[in-house]
Amino acid sequence: MKTITSTLVVAGTLLFLSCGGKNQQQAAAQQAPSLEVTQLKKQDISIYNSYSTNIEGIQNVEIWPKVSGFVQNIYVEEGQQVKKGQLLFKLETQTLSQDAEAAKAAVNVAQVEVNKLIPLVEKEIISEVQLETAKAQLAQAKSNYSSIAANIGYSNITSPVNGYIGAIPFKVGALVSSTMAQPLTVVSDISGIRAYFSMTEKELMQMKSEITNNGVAASSENAPEVELVMINGETYPEKGKIAMVNNIINPTTGSVTLRADFDNPQLLLSSGSTGTIKIPSTFKDTFVIPQFATIDRQGTKLVYVLNQDNTVASVPLKITAQTNKEFIVNEGLEAGSTIVTEGVSKLKDGQAINPVKK
Repeated sequence: MKTITSTLVVAGTLLFLSCGGKNQQQAAAQQAPSLEVTQLKKQDISIYNSYSTNIEGIQNVEIWPKVSGFVQNIYVEEGQQVKKGQLLFKLETQTLSQDAEAAKAAVNVAQVEVNKLIPLVEKEIISEVQLETAKAQLAQAKSNYSSIAANIGYSNITSPVNGYIGAIPFKVGALVSSTMAQPLTVVSDISGIRAYFSMTEKELMQMKSEITNNGVAASSENAPEVELVMINGETYPEKGKIAMVNNIINPTTGSVTLRADFDNPQLLLSSGSTGTIKIPSTFKDTFVIPQFATIDRQGTKLVYVLNQDNTVASVPLKITAQTNKEFIVNEGLEAGSTIVTEGVSKLKDGQAINPVKK
């Protein structure tokens, strides 16, 4: 009888322990948080690095007078489109004209003197030295006249290039000269524009490494197309091309200057404007991790990788680049791995979760 009773007690105890263990496992499973997870796949991605830029026209030519004088006529308006050789300004030349008349008279007098001496030399009445002296005086008189005539020509000021007229600070009647503080105006050719910007030595090395292919030297020919974000925040419709890289590093700033050229067929851009240059960088066969799926531990970014038993383990990342919302990673992870993308700030290594595939 006692034996039967003992057997029943042992059996009951085992049944209780068995049920209790199952209940604990079920309770533990119910306590594990349900979190979204994502399986990693390698992909190609392009990101843009942005740089502030100053915009200039193809040419900005300052117009200066070569001679002093009063502005007699202005033939253009501010902002007007002009052609190369078009007359812009005329300076008063009355004084120069008077000087030219006097110089012309001096030439005539010197010529008469030469003509008078030639037959006397031929008849050996005077020495040839006197004739040569007269000829030298004639040449000097002609040179003086030519100089004054050229200055009269300089009073007609024309445009050296095609472009658009800038501000005209001097009005009719103003006295101008080549030594004044500012030019008569500026003619700007904005049929194309040049955008100047700077980047660090490290950024330049990165860009060069990306555009170097199969041993071909980095150059503007294999540089990527760039975009321009205008001052109003809109992207300029024309793509640009890097046309110049100053390979001399500024020792003070540690940066280099670059230039990107853009066509400007609709004249949307003006010389003196500002904007932002965006240069693409392409990363191939890499992982793209949402920033919200990472945690920071002592300056190192980590993600939680899901194990086969639904526990998680933190893995450090080696970040190659980043966007506003993502990290680009090419080391530390394996294709096909599953990472947790929700509630990572509260997780611990070895913790179990209920994975919800996204």
